[in-house]
Amino acid sequence: MGMKKHNIVLIGFMGSGKTSNGIALSYKKKIPFVDTDHLIEQAEKRPITEIFATDGEECFRKAETACLTRLLENTDKTIISVGGGTPVRAENRPLLKQLGCVVYLRVKPETVIKRLKGDTTRPLLQGDNPEETVRRLMEAREEAYADSADVILDMDDYRNRDGVEAIVKAVKDFENREEKP
Repeated sequence: MGMKKHNIVLIGFMGSGKTSNGIALSYKKKIPFVDTDHLIEQAEKRPITEIFATDGEECFRKAETACLTRLLENTDKTIISVGGGTPVRAENRPLLKQLGCVVYLRVKPETVIKRLKGDTTRPLLQGDNPEETVRRLMEAREEAYADSADVILDMDDYRNRDGVEAIVKAVKDFENREEKP
């Protein structure tokens, strides 16, 4: 278990604001932003929907773990947004913690449903009852998210990039607690 890195790792369900806040945070702090989904697509040279369809979720989850391991080896002072399911895999949780301050952007199912209405790019929302899927998945993942997080922020009232100030403050508070003997 090496030294904890100085990244900010954003976790949470789809629609929680990981990407929009991550990009805005990257501008504010003048440090890079990476999205593990994009890194996996680059490494695999194909979209995630295709990985799921062709090789299944397990193959994708293995690719996520490999991606976190690579980030641990060569990334510091970066904003890292991870896929919604990443913390669910137990072996990923210590990797997330080692990567830096893990911020769980928590939202209610209603918020996700409202934000993602009409979004056809998300494989998990393509079923007959996306609302039921969202509720079931969020409930199933809650413990993994909470277990992975250094900081939990409720994001329901923030829109788009509005959560950045809250994230900056939460990370600063966390780092101040960490430095105390």
